[in-house]
Amino acid sequence: MPEIFRELGFVFFFYANEGAEPIHVHVRKAGGFAKYWIDPIELDFSQGMKVNDLKIAEQLITSHLEIINNKWHEIHGS
Repeated sequence: MPEIFRELGFVFFFYANEGAEPIHVHVRKAGGFAKYWIDPIELDFSQGMKVNDLKIAEQLITSHLEIINNKWHEIHGS
């Protein structure tokens, strides 16, 4: 489970075996979790996360897109 970054209590990560799917990122905070597609940035699903936390997570994804894309290609290849 490669971690990408942590910020404001959120943990952003990938699962190493998900390279067949389009680029996406998982996020955890305070027992809740979510999955976002990256292009375009879109919530796939969430469980146990507050609406405000989902908005903040999306903003953090937007501001860290380069890191997310670089780490995805490092882990999963092109």
